[in-house]
Amino acid sequence: MSDIQKIQDEAVAGILAAADERSLEDARIAYLGKKGTLAGASAGMRNIPNEEKPAFGAALNKARQAITTALDEKTKHLQELADKASVAGIDLTLPGRSLPTGGLHPITIIQDRAIQILRRMGFALADGPEIETEYHCFDALNTPKDHPARNEKDTFYFDSGKLLRTQTSSVQIRTMENSTPPVRIIAPGSAYRRDDVDATHLPVFNQLEGLYVDKDVKLGDLKGTLEYFLQAMFGDDTEVRFRPHFFPFTEPSFEIDVKLHAKGQAPKWIEVAGCGMVDPAVFSNISGERKDDIFDPEKVTGYAFGMGLERLAMIQWGIKDIRALIENDTRFLSKF
Repeated sequence: MSDIQKIQDEAVAGILAAADERSLEDARIAYLGKKGTLAGASAGMRNIPNEEKPAFGAALNKARQAITTALDEKTKHLQELADKASVAGIDLTLPGRSLPTGGLHPITIIQDRAIQILRRMGFALADGPEIETEYHCFDALNTPKDHPARNEKDTFYFDSGKLLRTQTSSVQIRTMENSTPPVRIIAPGSAYRRDDVDATHLPVFNQLEGLYVDKDVKLGDLKGTLEYFLQAMFGDDTEVRFRPHFFPFTEPSFEIDVKLHAKGQAPKWIEVAGCGMVDPAVFSNISGERKDDIFDPEKVTGYAFGMGLERLAMIQWGIKDIRALIENDTRFLSKF
């Protein structure tokens, strides 16, 4: 029993004398380690008479607790000394230095704003795979086999025959395959085309497409929706015009321009989107795939539209080179 008390006193004294964390760890191992002094004393219990073992065990536990407490207190004391040393010579009354904070990318900003506007108009978000089948990307959208977009020079194909989607219109097809009218959705996401990189083109870009299908959807509904959207996006005084165009999946089809008023330049019309009434052939393709007449072109009509988010961002902030949006130059991004 006297040996245990002696070990305890020596251990506590050694711990208190430790000058650093290394010395403290050495003391812990010397007394509490598997081969430490206290462990050696514990091994002697087998030589203690049975009637004395409870008292001997209690003494061992008391010594172990005392040594552990001393270790914890010394560790705390050494940490406090280290904290004080780390700020020695520093004037804590000086104002703090502000750190730069991150922010949203301009494409994210414009996408969020577009989604908020269209959600207020009753559109729901829809999503689909970026690796698509030819059927969902072209055939279902009434795109003929000889259309240039289906050429390997314009589209990224895989050996399996699948491709990176060239437009998020494929989400419209997948939504109609699994929904019933009325359908009112928007599909933001990436699209891929074999375009050479220049000031206005990238091989991967962000697109937002919309679709509305119901029993009596008219061209006026499309026009009113997009005029409201563009004026909410760019300002109430934004001028919008619709020009006749051709898309395989809409009839009639239009391209949409807004008049850009750049400071120091004459106003000019800028193309921002394509749109049109859904071609009846698209509804027929959907009906054939579903094997029902829910999307029979004699029963429903609809409109669709699509726009590039990079183009909207370039118009919104007067960005002249689309490459600035992907170069991750913090000098450029910090403006947003």
